[in-house]
Amino acid sequence: MILEHRTYTFKPGTVDKWMKKYEADGLPVQKRHLNKFVGLYVSELGTLHTTVLMWAYDSLADREARRSAMYADPDWQKFISEVWALDAIQKQEVMIMNPAAYSPPL
Repeated sequence: MILEHRTYTFKPGTVDKWMKKYEADGLPVQKRHLNKFVGLYVSELGTLHTTVLMWAYDSLADREARRSAMYADPDWQKFISEVWALDAIQKQEVMIMNPAAYSPPL
């Protein structure tokens, strides 16, 4: 198993708008295509205007196949074009992480 850890940094004042859009339109599409939704977290202290989104996959090949199918979905294409139109995201970082042998299973 691998964990995809995505950190998004937003322009001040845009996180709530993005989160509502993601919950209504993006997450349902991703749940149809991607493997296990681990969670979406929002910063309260430290670096503000930041979210962390995590998904678990069986392998890199599993991730690649699932994300390719999602990218081809017209609902995803509509969502992502509307997200870019919000002009909210300043920075995106993606890490693929392997669990330590003693990590609990997801």
